[in-house]
Amino acid sequence: MKISIVTATLQCGDILGECLASVAGQSHREREHIVIDGGSTDNTQAVLQAHRDQFAAVVSEPDHGLYDAINKGLARAGGDVVGLLNADDLYADSEVLARVAAAFADPAVDAVYGDLVYVARHDISRVIRYWRAGDFDPARLRRGWMAPHPTLYLRRSLYERFGMFNTRYRIAADYDLMLRMLTQVHGHVHYLPEVLVRMRVGGVSNRSPRHVLRKSWEDYHAMRANKIGGLGALAWKNLSKVPQFVRRQAA
Repeated sequence: MKISIVTATLQCGDILGECLASVAGQSHREREHIVIDGGSTDNTQAVLQAHRDQFAAVVSEPDHGLYDAINKGLARAGGDVVGLLNADDLYADSEVLARVAAAFADPAVDAVYGDLVYVARHDISRVIRYWRAGDFDPARLRRGWMAPHPTLYLRRSLYERFGMFNTRYRIAADYDLMLRMLTQVHGHVHYLPEVLVRMRVGGVSNRSPRHVLRKSWEDYHAMRANKIGGLGALAWKNLSKVPQFVRRQAA
């Protein structure tokens, strides 16, 4: 079971090495790592050069945003399964990809996801939020449910059937893609009830009040485009985040 990992990065040279080491340290060896850099001007190139031998492909050039960069990586992916690990993310432990591959050993499984913790940027042992996703139920999509996107793995054939990220969305293209996939997928969506990824806080979606408003606007339009609801679903989606600030125990 070959797994392709796509990493998008821009001006993250100070933390990129930890992400790359996290992939290199995975016990599951049948994998490929594709890195798409948006033309960073910090020390990113030196970090990439130091890890050059572990990549299946590296692209460093200006792009049109995060999702354009990820699409470049997806276009180069050759694995049976594809997952994303952005520059500010880390695997929870060295067995994450092994557990993902074991779940995909069942040919009926089309998607796998797990739990996620948000951690402090400069202290990844300090958990800020704990996102326990819970079991998949298509009805939950209408109540604003979504899987933690950094933990989601999809068979590459799903991208071929349903397309890649819609770059019209600047912040919520991941949500749009999940709705598009999970409302149409015929295979089993498998939940791993454990933390798979540690994600540093400070992402674009919550960087400022303006970004929060933009994300809510895009979430609403993604819901409408995928016919799973509107303002009610958006309200449920935002309210569902509250328990994440209470569950702070890390796995």
